[in-house]
Amino acid sequence: VVKAFEMEIIPAERIVAQIGGTLILTCNTTGCASPSFSWRTQMDSPLGAKVSNHRTHSTLIMNPVSIVNSHSYLCTVICDEREKKEKSVKVELYSFPSDPIIEISPSLVAGEPATVVCKIPDVYPSDHLEVLLKKDEHIIHETNFFEDDSTNTETKIVTYTFHPVAEDIGKEITCVARLPIADMDFEPKERTSSQKLNANFGPQNTLITASPGNSPMEGDSLNLTCVTQSNPPAQIVWSKYLAKESIQHLIKNNVLSIPHVHFNDSGRYICEVINLVTNETEKATVDIIIQGAPVITKLSIEPSTTVQEGENVSIQCSAESNPPPKIILRRKSDNANMGSYSARSILLPSVMFQNEGDYECLAENKFGSSKSEITLNVKYGPKNTMITVIPTAALREGETVTLKCTSSGNPAPVISWKKKKATGESEKISKNATLTIQNLKSQDLGLYECEAYNQFGKEEKAVKLYVQARLEEPDQMIPLIIAFSSVAAVAVPAVAILIYVSRQAKINGSYSLVKALRLKV
Repeated sequence: VVKAFEMEIIPAERIVAQIGGTLILTCNTTGCASPSFSWRTQMDSPLGAKVSNHRTHSTLIMNPVSIVNSHSYLCTVICDEREKKEKSVKVELYSFPSDPIIEISPSLVAGEPATVVCKIPDVYPSDHLEVLLKKDEHIIHETNFFEDDSTNTETKIVTYTFHPVAEDIGKEITCVARLPIADMDFEPKERTSSQKLNANFGPQNTLITASPGNSPMEGDSLNLTCVTQSNPPAQIVWSKYLAKESIQHLIKNNVLSIPHVHFNDSGRYICEVINLVTNETEKATVDIIIQGAPVITKLSIEPSTTVQEGENVSIQCSAESNPPPKIILRRKSDNANMGSYSARSILLPSVMFQNEGDYECLAENKFGSSKSEITLNVKYGPKNTMITVIPTAALREGETVTLKCTSSGNPAPVISWKKKKATGESEKISKNATLTIQNLKSQDLGLYECEAYNQFGKEEKAVKLYVQARLEEPDQMIPLIIAFSSVAAVAVPAVAILIYVSRQAKINGSYSLVKALRLKV
């Protein structure tokens, strides 16, 4: 059976090809031993392709497919130079090669205009192109190019300007490009690209939280946390107001931690947040008041705890607490306070030895009290030097006489005894406070001097032993009167008061005390 001469083009009829791709048209024959092939366009335009003939078929290769290939292609076959056949196929082109490209301003600032650019590369035919811009799932802009008359591939650009807000951070901007061409079978007909928004903003809504609160107890831990809204994250600097409007810079951290607060930690703290991109700053402040029982911070005596009598002395007490303490400053041995509650010092002009002793400072408030003590030591020379004679009644020859000398002073005075000689000179006879004369004799009579001494001065007192007459009758004694008097700088009156029992008494002998006199130097 001889086959009839036939031909076909593969693929047949309508062909959809993407510009930039490869398209191969094949012209096949059957029933012809030596076919002759030729290709041409319907409008006799250039083929824009490569022809490759074989024994029974011919191929037309378009690589790459370009806009010049948008034609109807005709394949003509002549069999044995007698019979001729033709067939055509229409090539329709499109270009939708890649997803859109999204460009967003690199430094978006909340509240300031921002531009989104969506580029659809090498699209054709653009008069079918539709573009949507979405923020998350909400359409914020749409456009089309139905009026476009481009005859070749072009990159189409959609530009949109909006004002981002802080809430936009993390949301996606999506560009949706569609090329819906009826009766053209290609995929995809929709391409998308997305990019997350990263708007710079702030700082804003800055606030400070204090844990456990704004008024912690003294000794508690305190954490101050500074919270702000900022993108990129803000730099945080803590500082504290000091006296005279000066500022103490603390740390660069969002948490300021004080493990054990003290009263001097009270004050106004500042959190300053800085966005280095937006170049904006914001501050927040918090007032911290440390509460607690009083702490005595100072108890002092000026110029020193040991002073000399006559110096000006100031005793000062300071305490800190919140609420402010009531301060009582007093000498412990006194019943009454030596200063009012509000006074924090005691002034002792020309201090006396009676002012020495332990001083107490008591500070108290509703949370408790604190107490501290300090001792004032007043140095002074000997005072109140006294001589005591034992016995105090009239003495007889052969008896024992005790002379005792006492004196006050700080440091304690050193006491010594001297006796006036007939020449008027004094002879040291003892370094003890008590002088004992045993077996009293006439040569023991005379002036005895007691000297009390320390580095701040000395004081002297004297007593004089006088002769007392005795009556001839042994049972009739003249009574003795002993008088104690003044300082040695005053002349010593030699006074003897004799009371006579008998007018004509004869004096037979004498050996008794007449008078004792105290002297001071």
